[in-house]
Amino acid sequence: MLPARRALLSVTDKTGLVELARGLVELGVELVSTGGTAAHLTEAGLPVTPVAKVTGSPEILDGRVKTLHPRIHGGLLADRSKAEHLAALAEHGIERIDVVAVNLYPFRQTAADPTASPERVVEMIDIGGPSMLRAAAKNFAGVAVLVDPLDYPRVLAELRAGGGVVPLETRRSLARKAFAHTASYDAAVAAWFATQTPEPDDFPALLSLDLERELVPRYGENPHQGAAVYRTMGGAGVLGGMTQLQGKELSWNNLLDADAARKLVALFAEPAVAIVKHNNPCGVGRGAGLVEAYRRAYECDPVSAFGSIVAVNRPLDAETVEAIADLFVEVLIAPAVDEAALERLSAKKNLRLLVCPPYAWEAGDVELRAVDGGFLAQHADGRPEPGTSWTCPTRRRPTDEEARALAFAWSVCRYVKSNAIVVAGADQTIGIGAGQMSRVDSCRLATEKARLPVRGAVAASDAFFPFRDGLDLLAAAGVTAVVHPGGSKRDDEVIAAADEAGMAMLLTGARHFRH
Repeated sequence: MLPARRALLSVTDKTGLVELARGLVELGVELVSTGGTAAHLTEAGLPVTPVAKVTGSPEILDGRVKTLHPRIHGGLLADRSKAEHLAALAEHGIERIDVVAVNLYPFRQTAADPTASPERVVEMIDIGGPSMLRAAAKNFAGVAVLVDPLDYPRVLAELRAGGGVVPLETRRSLARKAFAHTASYDAAVAAWFATQTPEPDDFPALLSLDLERELVPRYGENPHQGAAVYRTMGGAGVLGGMTQLQGKELSWNNLLDADAARKLVALFAEPAVAIVKHNNPCGVGRGAGLVEAYRRAYECDPVSAFGSIVAVNRPLDAETVEAIADLFVEVLIAPAVDEAALERLSAKKNLRLLVCPPYAWEAGDVELRAVDGGFLAQHADGRPEPGTSWTCPTRRRPTDEEARALAFAWSVCRYVKSNAIVVAGADQTIGIGAGQMSRVDSCRLATEKARLPVRGAVAASDAFFPFRDGLDLLAAAGVTAVVHPGGSKRDDEVIAAADEAGMAMLLTGARHFRH
């Protein structure tokens, strides 16, 4: 990089602009600028050369064309190490551009505005800005390119210390940031076009991930694994835009469990509490209030609840905090926290307290999971199931109390690792069998782990019973009704086993595997 003598400034975000420009002028650098940026600098009393004076051409087409010109891009792209490039600049009367500060039209903000017309959104697709950034970044050997106002002070300091030259490593780092910036911008544009012309199967042939790092945990699932947490650009943020009010930094595992707990309690209209451990619920309860719901959730498995993640679906109050006080909790999640509850929790300085908006499933939501060499994509399993389409193949229909319990158990089943069996009453889980390789083992685990009476309870299975053995085991333990998808080749045998035991059965026609 030769000592900087000309800078091009064209920014939508004016943060730090005047300070950067003033510092450049003090270093003897000429400022070249466009429209609104030039006016902003002139108002600040700084000397500015309009782009139109450099190019010899006015801005045309309502500003769509102003920097797309050889006098701009020649000054950006000329290789300073090649005599023939410098000679070409001299021949055509083109000055080098050594520093570029550009940030782009507010496309994301405009696209997110429900009142913005498609024509208005299209006008926010920046053309000249990305072209200048890519040119400057490609030529990082001779140009310092800035897309982030947070980098302005550092680059100014290095220009001062280096006699007008920014160190190569900084220029390389800034170029990488510029290309990431334009890639993210293009991904946002492509995503918007996808909403305007959706593909028939909702899964485009080319999928671009547009992510921004939000957190850097100490490690991943295990201490020897590095980790980071990324948010979707333009979205609300991780866990719907969480705010951590207190406690230690969140771990990778904390976030996975918090996601499951938050989604689980969102399934219930009544006050509900979910206690999650190792990405499985170890207790779920609902009640007239959070205190009652918590006690019901805790009673399911008090031992496993130690060191858990607890989520509630109502604002957290002091009474609920007092009810939870004796349990060691890693993370507590609520849609809001009142002042009295916050004061009581402040004594537990290590407890991670998160405020997250309620999870709201939307049709078309897609979730990704990494595998070696790629990603699996699927629609999120959040579709509400009112139960009106469920059928009863057994001689006995469930009682109203059993039907309520079956709907509750079926909701919990969604967030239990397969194979999943949930034994429950009308408002609380009683025993949970998770992640077993055979369904009969999950049935056995759910009944054997139960600390509350199983007799008179109901059970939910995330998939059909392939044999009658699982149903026989549940019946022997005292379960009176079951809900499952149905669809096994041996459905008739399973239904017959239920009839023999006097059990009621509901078939949902929908499976909820969770791997």
